[in-house]
Amino acid sequence: MKKYLNIYLVWAGVFIILPLVLILLYSFNGSGSIAFDNFSFSLKNYSRFFEPIYLKMLGITLLISFLATLGCLIIGYPVAYIISRMDEAVASSLIFVFIMPMWINLLLRTYGWITLLGRNGVLNRFLGSMGAETLGIMYTPTAVILGMIYEFLPFMVIQIYNALKKVDKNLIDAALDLGADMKTVFKKVIFPLSLPGVYTGIIMVFIPAISTFVVSNLLGGQKVYMIGNLIDQQFTFTGDWGFGSATAIILMLILFLALFIQRRFGRDLEGDIV
Repeated sequence: MKKYLNIYLVWAGVFIILPLVLILLYSFNGSGSIAFDNFSFSLKNYSRFFEPIYLKMLGITLLISFLATLGCLIIGYPVAYIISRMDEAVASSLIFVFIMPMWINLLLRTYGWITLLGRNGVLNRFLGSMGAETLGIMYTPTAVILGMIYEFLPFMVIQIYNALKKVDKNLIDAALDLGADMKTVFKKVIFPLSLPGVYTGIIMVFIPAISTFVVSNLLGGQKVYMIGNLIDQQFTFTGDWGFGSATAIILMLILFLALFIQRRFGRDLEGDIV
């Protein structure tokens, strides 16, 4: 066991810790050079992030990520609840259907939405054939939110489904025997016990949503610019690794804060249930 632990520590050090240390060092490099021989300690990369244009971009990113997470929750909870009430074989097959699209490359799945929402896409052709007015959804925040909901919905459904399957059916039967109807049972028993799955699902959707750049780049074009796009641009086009690293560090701090809040709520919730 110790041998495998050492192998894991080496792997984690090379592929996780070392890249994070390099990003942290780049974030404090004020010279703008990729080479560390010109390293100049500075906080200007961090102070630059707090300019109004980037704070506005952060606000847009948080808002879009929140709406996408909320959409996944609104759609995902009823779906997970319905599946959890089905026969085990049927439920497993439906969960497999949700997981299966994740085997396809993210880029290809997003291009599918371009075909669907484009000006000459499937949706507008259908509306045009019905004599209805076509929709200009493509390259708008709405398109980005729809793409995110599609991409990250399985994370929400699976987490809530797992939580619902763990609910002790004896508690439901006891509530029904005591005269409660199904609405009351859901409100007082099922929903509170499923909240750990809800919190985990929210985090598992919010984290990739706030850091994504593929969905916003393809479905938002140049009209919807998020923090993930900013980081990608700094590393691949602008060449300002210092500012890109500082932005990435700030984004990671936001994600760690979200994880802390989720763990705090989850711990308090477990205490209330117990």
